[in-house]
Amino acid sequence: MKASLAELEAIAAVARHGGFRAAARELGMSSSALSHAVATLEERMSVRIFNRTTRSVTLSDAGERFVAEVAPALTAIDKAIENAGMSSSAVSGTLRLNMAPGAARMLLVPLILEYGRRYPNVEVDIVTDNALVDVIGKGFDAGVRLAEMIPSDMVAIPIVPTIRSLVVGSPTYFRDRPRPRVPGDLLQHRCIRARMGSGKIYRWEFERRGEALLIDAPGNLILDEGDLMLSAALDGAGLAYISQPSAADHIAKGNLIPVLEDWTPPYPGLNLYFAQRRQMPARLRALIDLIREQSASRAVAAKD
Repeated sequence: MKASLAELEAIAAVARHGGFRAAARELGMSSSALSHAVATLEERMSVRIFNRTTRSVTLSDAGERFVAEVAPALTAIDKAIENAGMSSSAVSGTLRLNMAPGAARMLLVPLILEYGRRYPNVEVDIVTDNALVDVIGKGFDAGVRLAEMIPSDMVAIPIVPTIRSLVVGSPTYFRDRPRPRVPGDLLQHRCIRARMGSGKIYRWEFERRGEALLIDAPGNLILDEGDLMLSAALDGAGLAYISQPSAADHIAKGNLIPVLEDWTPPYPGLNLYFAQRRQMPARLRALIDLIREQSASRAVAAKD
């Protein structure tokens, strides 16, 4: 009796995830099809590999022995495939990424364009979306989101470890208004409100010395894109709560004035995320390696 590589991959995925649903997501197939494939192999082998209940899927004693013997061989196959495909000329295909517009702007020059220079045979297809999407179901290799937004069943690789947001206003806006000194002062100001990908209006978050506050910022302008908020703030339409990188040049030139800086500490930043899988496409592995290389370079520069 022989088992195909696909069947062995299916067994390993179910064992790794402890269930059919997550394993099916990794393998790009339905849970029912995966369950049927595993049951068919068990029948041919005349061995029950998994013990199934309505609440759990666990390896049987025979299954544990089987997976322990098969897993090293699968790992060796993966490594051979990865090594064969990791030269810059061999990394090819289409790398499909989903990220928020602000993340795309932040990463385009330091990461994405460098990736394109190193791997010219890869077509990089970036789709921007404020809403969090099912990257596997929509056919993406990976997504990029803030750490707090990433589903718990995904693998996350830090790209930008921390990000900071700032409340900013133009000199024109502050000409006849006092600058807020504590978050509660915002209730007396006109704010540019943000609509999140979920459709909800963002409540401005503040923290200082362990004290956390949420403010329903008042204002009659609601936007869902960072560049629009920045433009509105520059034009004196109100206070905006935007990322420090997008505001930095305007602050340096005096076009924007930051306030409440002691209430806006850094928070976990952008991560690349993807489904755990046994065999990773070379194009995605190359991106992960570049992210880690750039992270290491930043760490060395920070020490110097």
